[in-house]
Amino acid sequence: MSNSFGKRFVFTTFGESHGKALGCIVDGVPAGLKIDEAYIQSELDRRKPGQNEFATARKEGDVVEILSGVFEGQSTGTPIAMVIFNTNQKSKDYSNIKDLFRPGHADFTYFHKYGLRDYRGGGRSSARETAARVAAGAIAKLMLQELDISVNSGILSIDGIESKTYDFDFAKTSAIYTLDQNMESAQKEAILTAKNRHDSVGGSALVTIKNSPIGLGEPLYHKMDALLADAMMSINAVKGIEIGDGMEASKATGSENNDPIREDGFTTNHSGGILGGITNGDEITIKVHFKPTPSIFQTQKTVDIHNHEVECALKGRHDPCVAIRGSIVAEAMAALVTADMLLLNMGRTIDNLKASYNKSK
Repeated sequence: MSNSFGKRFVFTTFGESHGKALGCIVDGVPAGLKIDEAYIQSELDRRKPGQNEFATARKEGDVVEILSGVFEGQSTGTPIAMVIFNTNQKSKDYSNIKDLFRPGHADFTYFHKYGLRDYRGGGRSSARETAARVAAGAIAKLMLQELDISVNSGILSIDGIESKTYDFDFAKTSAIYTLDQNMESAQKEAILTAKNRHDSVGGSALVTIKNSPIGLGEPLYHKMDALLADAMMSINAVKGIEIGDGMEASKATGSENNDPIREDGFTTNHSGGILGGITNGDEITIKVHFKPTPSIFQTQKTVDIHNHEVECALKGRHDPCVAIRGSIVAEAMAALVTADMLLLNMGRTIDNLKASYNKSK
């Protein structure tokens, strides 16, 4: 099982939903980066469960502890290890399904691939693993801040109710991280209606990367958009992503979809900031689409590990809309991809290499 992501800025996650702890090891962080532990914790606080009625009732503080790689507030250039201890597991909630496959979950595929599975909340397949990604993403964002590159996210739609305006500052204050305060009430109502029906709803998030330099990404097999797609599709419940106009581009003509170029840059941004897999200096825009949370409190038909048809009745605590907290994870993954690409891009020409090693005159 592969648990690592990245080539130069690499992170590896570990731990299970109902295990003692989960965490990550971040390797490739340049020495001398100021590590703001309060900032890292604030990022985890945005993702943590149990904050309101729109999220799972599981109460986890998600308190992060740095174990290595930091000395006197700065990165040392060695691996940064971080751990988050689980404090509110209720494994008994899953005892009635230990031999059942939950519809919509990875239980079926994990069992048939490995011959066993951790039924307590899904083990490694649980979205709880993403807390470690947000911790790693916070390190990446600290590095990006040094270069004036910012990554933001917000909810674009809930249950098909679309945000019409994109206000990332408002999203940071919204209980559901929506981008449009005029749509917030309707989106909240859709979530609570589904929750009261013991059901769930899907949603979409918008992630942007601002002030990215021209040139990130490789021309063929390590394209910026391909890596972003890889990163987003690795998040639980993500079923699709779009860069720039995405699917709408397939309905346009070339004259409509092309972005005219002027002395001061592009006049439109249908490409979403990426051309030929390489960033063009414009804002990178990514739409991330999440399916409805598969854990619902309605009786569903399934089979057990012996392939006998049975009924599945779930207990436990689950998000009625996984897209809300998932948007924070998508933001972290975008930051991690960007950090990795920045380090890879440093050796793109001999002049860049010489500039790193030649002493200034």
